[in-house]
Amino acid sequence: MLDVGKWPVFALLPPEELRLIRQACVYGSAGNEAFYVTVNDEVFALGTNCSGCLGTGDIQNTIEPRRIDALCGKKIVSLSYGTGPHVVLATADGEVYAWGHNGYSQLGNGTTNQGLIPAQVSTNLLNKKVTEVACGSHHTIALTSDGEVYAWGYNNSGQVGSGSTANQPTPRRVSSCLQNKIVVNIACGQLCSMAVLDNGEAYGWGYNCNGQLGVGNNGNQQTPCRIAALQGINIVQIACGYAHTLALTDEGLVYAWGASSYGQLGTGNKSNQSCPVLLNLDKERVIEIAACHSTHTSAAKIQSGQVLMWGQCRGQAIVSPHFTHFTCTDDVFACFTTPAVMWKLLTVERDDYLTVAQSLKKEFDSPETSDLKFLVDGKYIHVHKALLKIRCEHFRTLLNENEEESIEIQQFTYLVYRAFLEYLYTDSVSLAPEDAIGLLDLASFYRETRLKRLCQENIKRGISEQNAITLLSAAVKYEARVG
Repeated sequence: MLDVGKWPVFALLPPEELRLIRQACVYGSAGNEAFYVTVNDEVFALGTNCSGCLGTGDIQNTIEPRRIDALCGKKIVSLSYGTGPHVVLATADGEVYAWGHNGYSQLGNGTTNQGLIPAQVSTNLLNKKVTEVACGSHHTIALTSDGEVYAWGYNNSGQVGSGSTANQPTPRRVSSCLQNKIVVNIACGQLCSMAVLDNGEAYGWGYNCNGQLGVGNNGNQQTPCRIAALQGINIVQIACGYAHTLALTDEGLVYAWGASSYGQLGTGNKSNQSCPVLLNLDKERVIEIAACHSTHTSAAKIQSGQVLMWGQCRGQAIVSPHFTHFTCTDDVFACFTTPAVMWKLLTVERDDYLTVAQSLKKEFDSPETSDLKFLVDGKYIHVHKALLKIRCEHFRTLLNENEEESIEIQQFTYLVYRAFLEYLYTDSVSLAPEDAIGLLDLASFYRETRLKRLCQENIKRGISEQNAITLLSAAVKYEARVG
């Protein structure tokens, strides 16, 4: 399971609350705002609440998680945030909700009024199913299920792709050379936008003074421009940092371009690049790339599961990809970026893996997998011959001489005998002290020394005025028996 507790903003949440988190995103200029969804599809936010970006209906900061009723029960598939910050998400139904800073109409509602609660973005999107959203500093782009891109908000450098530099107050389809083409992936830098087509072509538009569009020059582009240098190369994923871009090919290669003052291109130096440069990763096949528009850090995961990072990492400029001990790219952003944010909506995978001990415990008294049953007081207890022979000398002898699939036990009660068998699967005893007396008797009979000790500890812990006489008489009986 991924540990969201690695992000400082989650540090004060109790463990029982952290265990309920299924999705999360940490954002904000200092990484001090967080949004999360629980396993029950309840939505909460906490943090400093700059510009009302928590969506709680006010601008009060909160150290305690506050529920966002408008989003509870919504299945969230994509979430992104800006610098303001503003927050935008898409649901499984294809709806888009936005809230927070709106000084440049980045919420897409036609106004510049701050959004204190999540509101649906409806203009031109009501009949569309949005599958992915991406935010730059103050603009937003959205990808629909039919491969169209819509954009709105701040447009000083052409990042909305409308052909002008006028801010766009509501969603507008990005057409130009994307007309009749199918987009499958989008990303935003601070002031630029990127898109990948179903045929593997990559396009960029907006601010380009650091070469982050990859088109071979440093001029801004007010409409999408194809990255000609990637002709014949099939791009499957694109990611944007503050002013640099990464692209992953279908062969597991990584290209980088744009700003590199912190080494974020991974080329071995700090020189900006206006054309894509193939990174030297020692023939490792990359399966995921990661970057975030609020940082100058890059990360990649290779097929073996290892994670590399480069760029600005805790104040250092790492100019070449560096192997980490992490197993997911998210951890790079939790531990090494400033601020400690998330580069995407993090979905916490529930770990279904069971240890050997957990698997044995789960299979105790399981009719589906057992090959032996004991009949005690008219009730069956289902077990596994191999395990009993491994765990108990008595059963090793008994079962080697007995091929039956059912054995009746008469000298012990069902409760006691079941506890004994369960002990062989779990190494623990969970019985009331009065019942543990009977199990102590059984342990002595089968010469199970460790079980005897566990029973004695159980009885000592559970002794009280009410049961003292019962326990004493049982103890006397026990001593007489083993004396």
